[in-house]
Parts: sequence; C-alpha cells; structure tokens
Amino acid sequence: MSSSAIYILDVKGKVLISRNYRGDTDLGVIEKFMPLLMEKEEEGLLTPILQTPECTFAYIKTNNLYIVSTTKKNANIALVFVFLHKIVQVMAEYFKELEEESIRDNFVVIYELLDELIDFGYPQTTDSKILQEYITQEGHKLEIQPRIPMAVTNAVSWRSEGIKYRKNEVFLDVIESVNLLANANGNVLRSEIVGAIKMRVYLSGMPELRLGLNDKVLFESTGRG
Repeated sequence: MSSSAIYILDVKGKVLISRNYRGDTDLGVIEKFMPLLMEKEEEGLLTPILQTPECTFAYIKTNNLYIVSTTKKNANIALVFVFLHKIVQVMAEYFKELEEESIRDNFVVIYELLDELIDFGYPQTTDSKILQEYITQEGHKLEIQPRIPMAVTNAVSWRSEGIKYRKNEVFLDVIESVNLLANANGNVLRSEIVGAIKMRVYLSGMPELRLGLNDKVLFESTGRG
C-alpha cells in the first residue's frame, strides 16, 4: 500500500480535512472526485475505485462522509480499503460517532491521529488502545508531553508494559462443535468439526510462553508416549 493523501469530505464533496503524505499529487485533484462520482452514479457504473489521469481514488462512505485515499502507484487496493475502515474505527472510538460535526470539533486531534496512523503513505500505528495512551483530546494543552508507550516501538501492540500478577497462571480451553447436515432419509450430506482454543493469561511482564499440543488418542493407539 502507498497512499499519497487522505481526504475527509462532506456529502457535497467539500473537503473537511486533508493530509498529504507523499507530495506526489496536487491536493486540488480532489475537486475531480465528486463530479466523477456523480457521473459514474448516473451511468450506473459506480465502483469504490475511480480513476483519473492524475491519480486513482479509493473511497468509502460513512454517515454522509466520504473517506478518500489517492494514489499514483500500483497499490495493494485491498489494504487501502482495510486502512480506510481502520481510520473510521479509530476516530469513532475517539469521538463516539464519526460525523461532520465531530470532524469540525476535533481538527487538532484528527491531524494528530492522521500523523500517527500513516507515515509517508504507509500504515504505522493503527491500534486505537495504543493511540489513546499518548494522543488525548487535551494532549496539545499538557505542559509535560506523555511518554510514548513501549508498544509503539515493538511488535506486541495488545499488551502494555509493567503488568504484574500475584500468581502466574494460564487457563486454556479447547471448545469443539459438530455441524451436521442430513437429508430427509437420514443420510449425512455434510459434516464438520469446528474447534477453537481460548486462552486467558495471567503472566507478569513480557514472558516467552511456549505451548505444545499433542493427540493423546493417536499416541496411545500407536504405542507412543
């Protein structure tokens, strides 16, 4: 994925907020988006990807807002759409509801989020729990800048540092269900077993945990221990 710029537009196509990451496209190119969108809609050929000689638009619509990404490269378009939905998810967790009014009321925070979510057109920190640790709605007013959490700089985004428990415990549940489809004569048309492993971990710090699973029934039938 390589996104040149991100735009948030209202239902009429007016730019509410924009962020140019790579500088390889003119920000004014977004003016061609809404006319092209309406043209394709009238022709019945509306798609989530619109192309012009200058760039390619990829967009999603939520609450009468258009979240638009422009690119000049042959980008991974599936990843672009995943990222656009991620932007909506993160902002909804910050503002409860992503709509035109919340955009206008939170310009500063949104620009901070867009700077952390994307770096030179590539996804960077997209975990809202991590972002909320050092980007707050009043973060720019604080005299002491919050320290960036360790999770930003390592591969583990779902676990904060400094976790301590009185007892180190791991609970592991193996849940299986059987799905069966039979016809009126009782003949089995299709059957499957769906399994899931659920784990609840109470371990202090950041330990390395290795778990091994084996087939006890198979081992006993073949004489293996």
